[in-house]
Amino acid sequence: MADQFDVTLEDSDLLVEVELTTNLIIAASASDDRLSVEEIDRILGIVPHAG
Repeated sequence: MADQFDVTLEDSDLLVEVELTTNLIIAASASDDRLSVEEIDRILGIVPHAG
């Protein structure tokens, strides 16, 4: 009989969000000034919209 409590608790979307947040924290900690919007976008992997 399978154990109903033996489940994998992994949320791939949450893991991605945690990684992005961690990257922002590390970049902000290493910076002497505020991060610009462009720097934040680069860290998050956001491609600027042309137009």
